[in-house]
Amino acid sequence: MDRTDIHKIWIDNEAIWIETKTGQIGCEHLADYSRLRNADRKAIEGYTLSYYGIHWPELDEDLSFDGFFSNSRMLKA
Repeated sequence: MDRTDIHKIWIDNEAIWIETKTGQIGCEHLADYSRLRNADRKAIEGYTLSYYGIHWPELDEDLSFDGFFSNSRMLKA
């Protein structure tokens, strides 16, 4: 999966969510990543997109789009 497959990204108080152009929705919980868990909202919202994932330059954290859609994380097919 790459950036061209992604329709939408949003962040709530507990997770980062992505939706693909085909309607799949997946999330990664902030609590699972110490750098994200301990960051303030401004830092969490300061992400950039690479071709294969989300990068937080200020936090030195990266999450791949594929990781959002492992069997335990995928919410909608």
